[in-house]
Order: sequence, then structure tokens, then C-alpha cells
Amino acid sequence: MPDLPPIREVIARHNLAASKALGQNFLLDEQLLARIAALPGSLEGKRVLEVGPGPGGLTRALLRAGAKVIAIEMDRRCLPALAELGEAFPGQLTVIEGDALKLDHAALMGGEPFHVLSNLPYNVGTALFVRWLGGEAWPPLWQSLTLMFQREVADRIVAAAGDDAYGRLAVLAQWRAEARLAMKVHRSAFTPPPKVMSAIVHVTPAEMPKGVSARMLERLTEAAFGQRRKMLRQSLKGVPGALEALAMLGIDETRRAETVSVAEFVSVARALTHRPG
Repeated sequence: MPDLPPIREVIARHNLAASKALGQNFLLDEQLLARIAALPGSLEGKRVLEVGPGPGGLTRALLRAGAKVIAIEMDRRCLPALAELGEAFPGQLTVIEGDALKLDHAALMGGEPFHVLSNLPYNVGTALFVRWLGGEAWPPLWQSLTLMFQREVADRIVAAAGDDAYGRLAVLAQWRAEARLAMKVHRSAFTPPPKVMSAIVHVTPAEMPKGVSARMLERLTEAAFGQRRKMLRQSLKGVPGALEALAMLGIDETRRAETVSVAEFVSVARALTHRPG
């Protein structure tokens, strides 16, 4: 195993002050990073996608775990530090300079199964997460998502109906996947410390309910939670057939979206998926 300098030293040598514009907050605690890398289980010989590696703190933990990492980084200041890591672990690290929101991840991973581990930049985390959860093809190529979010976003992903944090993210994360809060991370673990606490969410694909269009569920939840304080009869009136589906399923249209369970949303989406015309 290569003997690497402390991450703090790498940051100082390459003058890598965290960029607010890119939502960067660097993790320096190597024991914590090793624990994060261990969350999906053994990564020996496995393909891993990492978004926003920065100076490579989590990257080195993944490489030490034996993973073959493809890292997407848009901050070109970080590329020399990542190149040094690649030299220390020959053949294990490929760095792609670019915007993760604009790249085809399945193509980057060669169409092979992969795990995603990332201390996601705060400004793109939710958008990437929703993208990984979307699409009609299921199960996806990714075998697990192990992702750092602001604590309030993590809470929204794992919330149950009726919880204050429950919303569209919870439904999209839970209707055909298992999502759990894997670890809480104190703000003091980062450089610079963010204003908020963080948490790591671990997601694995589950069986997709039959007869449901993912696009229909996305449209339904977008309408329902877009006006979450309104009754369903108001928030869903713009979705053709939605109010009839509620009546058919015995779901009271005076309820609000935050009280509707994941299973109930799936039932409505199924009814709309098979709606004539």
C-alpha cells in the first residue's frame, strides 16, 4: 500500500482552497473516509463512480479498498493532486474533467455494474440523486449509492409519510429502492466547516412494482408536492385522471400530499399508467 502524505498537506501544496461556487467542503479525517468507503461492503476489484473528488480524500480510501475508480471533477485545480493519486495506484484511477450533470454515467462505466460513492458538492447533489433514481429501466446499472448530503436533505430521503421531512425525494428514493441513513457527519469534520450538519445515505435497488411508469410517478409527485399545503383535489387537478384514480382507490381527496404513503402514490401512478387514452 503506497505511503501517502496527509490530505491537508496535499491541499496546501496544491493551493486547493475550497471553492464556495462549486459547493466544496473537503473531508480530511482518513479514518472517517475509510469508514465511508466500507459502507457498501467489499469494493475489491469493483467499479466505483465518484463525483467531485476534490483533492482526493475519499478517492484514496476507495483505492486502498481495492476499487477501480472513475472520478468526475470539474475543478481543474484538483487534477494534479488526483494525477499523483493515480500514479500511486497504477491502473486503478481514471479522472474525467467535466460536469457530472452533463455526462452519461453508464457509458463512462462501460455499461458494467458499478457503485457510486461521493461526498457530493452541495449544489448538484439533489439533481444527481434524482437522476440516478429515474428512468424506466430497472434495476439500474448502479448497485448502491453511498452519498453525503446536508443532514436536512438526507432526512428528506429516508422520511416516512406524516414526517415533517416527508416529500417527493422520499417517494422517489423508496418506491423501488431501500434507503437508509448510514452515518451522521459533524460539520467540524470538513474544511472549511459548512454551516449545516451532514449525513450519508446508503441506497440499494429493490424490486420495481409492476405496471407503474417511473415517469408517471415523477409527474404525480411533482404535482402533489409542488403545492404540498393544498389538498390533493387542488394539487392534482392538473394531472389527467388523477382525481378519478383517487376515488377509485378510496384515497380521500381532501388529504395533503405529506400524508400519502409511498405505496399509495404507487397505486395512483399504476392506475394512471393504465388509464385509457
